[in-house]
Amino acid sequence: MASDRILDILCPMHLTVDATGQIRHVGPTLAKLRIGDPLVGKRLLDVFDLHRPQGVGMMSDLLAIAGRKLQLRFREPPHTSLKAVLVADETGGAILNLSFGISVVDSVRDYHLTNADFAPTDLTVEMLYLVEAKSAAMQASRLLNERLQGARMAAEEQAFTDTLTGLKNRRAMDHVLSRLLATDQAVSVMHLDLDYFKQVNDQHGHAAGDHVLKQVAQRMLEVTRENDTVVRFGGDEFLLIFPQLTDNEKLSQLAQRLNERIERPVAFADNICRVSGSVGIAMHDGLTPKSAEQIITDADDALYRSKRKGRACYSFHGQTGHDKRTA
Repeated sequence: MASDRILDILCPMHLTVDATGQIRHVGPTLAKLRIGDPLVGKRLLDVFDLHRPQGVGMMSDLLAIAGRKLQLRFREPPHTSLKAVLVADETGGAILNLSFGISVVDSVRDYHLTNADFAPTDLTVEMLYLVEAKSAAMQASRLLNERLQGARMAAEEQAFTDTLTGLKNRRAMDHVLSRLLATDQAVSVMHLDLDYFKQVNDQHGHAAGDHVLKQVAQRMLEVTRENDTVVRFGGDEFLLIFPQLTDNEKLSQLAQRLNERIERPVAFADNICRVSGSVGIAMHDGLTPKSAEQIITDADDALYRSKRKGRACYSFHGQTGHDKRTA
């Protein structure tokens, strides 16, 4: 019928029923929702479950509520919810125009609909463009935020990193120690100074010295734990921070292992470079308030006692014992 073709263009989500409630024509978009299950010939109320208004069981009941907004959904899955309005025709049947309502975005995705499936003047098309534009803008914003966050994290990491060795720098050291002391954690600090490093620079040049510093940094990382912090304190000095480690014997063993690694010869070009480490150790039990500056000063004092007593040895702050080793 000519009227069906007109409705297919103006209302592609419509259907028509005869006086008995049997579906006789379905608009192209509505038909697309039930591909492989033609609706024509079926009873309207067998296809749809009418939620509002309730109590509708016959065609006469539907005609009695013509012009009112209806809420219904398919009885067979997928149970897409729809809104509709019914208008009686001159044959005793009716025309039912349906829409997706607020579920349109999900329905477009689920049924692979395009703008061609809606009437040219349907505001749904414009809304879908707005939704798509908003989604694209949100995606772009999310990607930008991720890049900015990544750049910020990279900048923060760079700000806390010694550029030569890749170890933490003094700024990172201040942050780590302050956090540990603020939470009253026990902590030990080793201040390590390289012996014979000046000779390496004098005899083989600063490039050799830089190479030695990188090798020493890597060896210290290999000896320490994952939650320990190794800091290049400046020049050929390093600071090692050990959370929850204040046992003399374990710290002594750790100092010896560190020096054993550091003393291994370092090859550079055609030369062999040799250094050792003098170590000062300070401990904080977490019970008595103490500043980061004081702990570092205590470790520094112990380091200079090691230097005075001989190279390649370690000393504890406030204790007379030390372990002298030959470099």
